[in-house]
Amino acid sequence: MDEIKNMKLSKEDFEFVQLDHDIKDEKFQGEAIGFFKDAMLRFRKNKASLGAAWVIAIIIFMAIFGPSMNEYTYRQQHVEWALLPPRVKGLEKIGMFDGTKVMEIKKESMEGKYQGAVVKIIDEYDKEYNGVKVPMVKAKINMYKVKGADDVYFWLGTDSIGRDMWTRLWRGSRVSLAIGIFAVLINMIIGVVYGSISGYYGGWVDMIMQRIIEVIGGIPSLVLIILFVMYLGSGIVPFILAMVLTGWIGMSRMIRAQFYKYKGQEYVLASRTMGAKDRTLIFRHILPNAIGPIITQATLAVPGAIFTESFLSYLGLGIGAPEPSIGVLLAEGQKALLEYPHLTLFPAIIISLLMLSFNLFGNGLRDAFDPTLRGQE
Repeated sequence: MDEIKNMKLSKEDFEFVQLDHDIKDEKFQGEAIGFFKDAMLRFRKNKASLGAAWVIAIIIFMAIFGPSMNEYTYRQQHVEWALLPPRVKGLEKIGMFDGTKVMEIKKESMEGKYQGAVVKIIDEYDKEYNGVKVPMVKAKINMYKVKGADDVYFWLGTDSIGRDMWTRLWRGSRVSLAIGIFAVLINMIIGVVYGSISGYYGGWVDMIMQRIIEVIGGIPSLVLIILFVMYLGSGIVPFILAMVLTGWIGMSRMIRAQFYKYKGQEYVLASRTMGAKDRTLIFRHILPNAIGPIITQATLAVPGAIFTESFLSYLGLGIGAPEPSIGVLLAEGQKALLEYPHLTLFPAIIISLLMLSFNLFGNGLRDAFDPTLRGQE
């Protein structure tokens, strides 16, 4: 220790190291990731939600362009071709969508009404009518030949008055999607504005606004919608307005909770101290934090709106004829469900795909925008 204390060092004893090197902080690799880009990266990892998004996109595409893919309109009637089964050119050769139907007919009819239309005899037996045995045949019948439509193709068959089901299905999907999406957009706008004001000002303003919500929400929404539709009549606009009566309440409550969460944050207080107006604080500083939950809740609300429209249409309170919707098609098809299942099958498939896809898509968005909510319902 004494030697170190007595050591004398001069400037010449030191040597500069890396004097000629340009020393800088390490360069950042890649680009900065924003909130939405980060959410989309997480969303792409959810294969189920990504697949659901593609299904929704395909259905929307078909709802827009599907009705114009053949020569028939959604209201064009061919009474002589009523209740024809699906028939697709090319697939009929492999026994799919070939326009045939399995029927139980009298054996003598094979040489009369159904002459030349019997594709295959499945079974032969006797059936007793008033003590008399009648020879019967269970056979596969070409219904297009029976009705003189050999050169006609209806991809999804026809309804009870000969209207093309392909065109009506996609036209109905367009109507149901329009009702669901526009109803949710209006509910979102009302809910965001109402919830923002209630959550931002708080106090007696919040108390009065929440009591109003409790009164409106206390009335059964389905009863309100049915009475509203019955009073204004059927149509797209009355349906949308009916769904707006109470549909915005859930959105407003969610936005109110977001404002109570963020309005006391330091950056909001700093902005208010610098003279920012209430409008600026609400729509520029606080509301953007709720964009993720807004998108998620709106997406999850769309299938609910579509189901409500379909349910009311099924009860006979739907869109007025001849305009179709998925609910109208289901209501018409259930009258002949056992004998002509194609009238119900295809609308049921579309509404099932829409409900499942929108729910999976909404869950994927919820997990992407807020991973802490993953797995919650």
